[in-house]
Amino acid sequence: MSGAVQTGWASSAGPAAPTPAGSRRRWLLAVTVAWAVLLAGLTWISVRNDPPTVREQRSLDQAGPVVDRAVGELARAAGAAGLLELGPARVASGCRVTPFADGARLRREVGVLAATGDERAVLAGIAERLPASWRAGVGPGVDGPELRADAGEFVAVEGRPTVDGRVRLVVDTGCRPVGTGYTPALATAGDPETAALTAALTAALRALDRPGDAASELVTAPCPGGGLARTAWSANGPGPAASAAALAPLAGNGPLLDQPPVYAYRSGVVTVLAEISPDATRLAATVGCSG
Repeated sequence: MSGAVQTGWASSAGPAAPTPAGSRRRWLLAVTVAWAVLLAGLTWISVRNDPPTVREQRSLDQAGPVVDRAVGELARAAGAAGLLELGPARVASGCRVTPFADGARLRREVGVLAATGDERAVLAGIAERLPASWRAGVGPGVDGPELRADAGEFVAVEGRPTVDGRVRLVVDTGCRPVGTGYTPALATAGDPETAALTAALTAALRALDRPGDAASELVTAPCPGGGLARTAWSANGPGPAASAAALAPLAGNGPLLDQPPVYAYRSGVVTVLAEISPDATRLAATVGCSG
């Protein structure tokens, strides 16, 4: 009898029974699939019935009115003597709401007068006059004091100095689904406030030897107490040499701001802001919110 060990024998008991590890993997897979189905169902129900809880649930057309109202609140908080201009709406596309969906963000700016050294006091005064629900506050930033606030509906407000006698307040939606897009509110061209803006803008253009009928854009924001804050602005390319000194006769009791190339003054209820350089002249005429 040979003592060699024989190999390759088939088991008479048939295929091996599944191992406990294999059963566990199949059980985990079944639980994962069931959880995914349940989560998808709950998400669908939430989207249809629950209020938004994250920014991505509010499209740009829904956030736009919140931004405009926030600009009006900032205009009121800045005060008629401090408000320099309302910036036009800027919509930037190309951001990603999710890895699979494109979006866009809306930003609007408000320029406010702030003498060098007074920036923190100006920002603190604005923060105090904003709605309590915004939880506005001023703290240290990278380049100086910064205002931060929450205007609601996941719309952020920030403010910081621009080192030229101004502070810039920015209202920002962050990246959102576009929806039907942002539609700005329009003012009536023939109302008294718009007529006053046009007259002040035309006078400034003529003083600078620029075309008095230059095309201008009008931007608005709803004031908390009713009515509209508004800015008409005009930009001209290279032209005759211009100097802020040409605007001095229009400044009445003197300029609000004279830090070349920036010059600002009041003409009645209108604030005129000029940025003059050899390459371009930019003018803005603004009427703020009362109260």
